[in-house]
Amino acid sequence: MRDIKLLLEAWGGWAATDHSGVSYSHIAAGFRGLITSPPATRPICSDPDGMILDACISRLKKYHPDEHRLLVAHYHYRVSLRALARRLHCADGTLRKQLQTAEGFIEGMLCAMDSRLEFEKRCELSD
Repeated sequence: MRDIKLLLEAWGGWAATDHSGVSYSHIAAGFRGLITSPPATRPICSDPDGMILDACISRLKKYHPDEHRLLVAHYHYRVSLRALARRLHCADGTLRKQLQTAEGFIEGMLCAMDSRLEFEKRCELSD
């Protein structure tokens, strides 16, 4: 069983680096003022893993644009669900359900591709 939250956290670290080749707007979908300075350390996946995860996340945007914006704001920009809920004037439980939908979609895409990511192998070795 893969830890999708850890994978998406590593994708967010990868996407936030300048060498990823993927650019996301610095002001994500109206969340101006919520994005804080990046923390000192953050897990980062390899470029091949990042590209695979980014392809899955791009597919999410096609079918579930609201969940895509939430996933990018939370994992890429590291905005807390509580801050997002205040900004969107809704309950954080509602956003948690949407985020679980997005995470499930990404996990389903990875399962359908039957791919084993390098980051998962590294995590298993470190356990």
